[in-house]
Amino acid sequence: MKAFVVLAMASLSSFAFANTVEGPAQRSDVEQYQYGMDLDVARVISTTDTSAICGLARSVMVYEDHQGERHSLSYLALGGGCRDN
Repeated sequence: MKAFVVLAMASLSSFAFANTVEGPAQRSDVEQYQYGMDLDVARVISTTDTSAICGLARSVMVYEDHQGERHSLSYLALGGGCRDN
């Protein structure tokens, strides 16, 4: 019985967590980068900070094209948080 209660609580907490984590990389309007894409970037508005992450990390760049339209692009970036000890 205790195992069932723990399992039920864990599954409910994962649903609650999934609803609160929605960020730019999870929205449907974010385009996934493909190698060789022709990008029209006039101005970068923001990028995900990966300076504290060691290894590959999902990053999102928000930019404007030359027509002034905003776009969001998701890509993999190498984080700068790896330190040699």
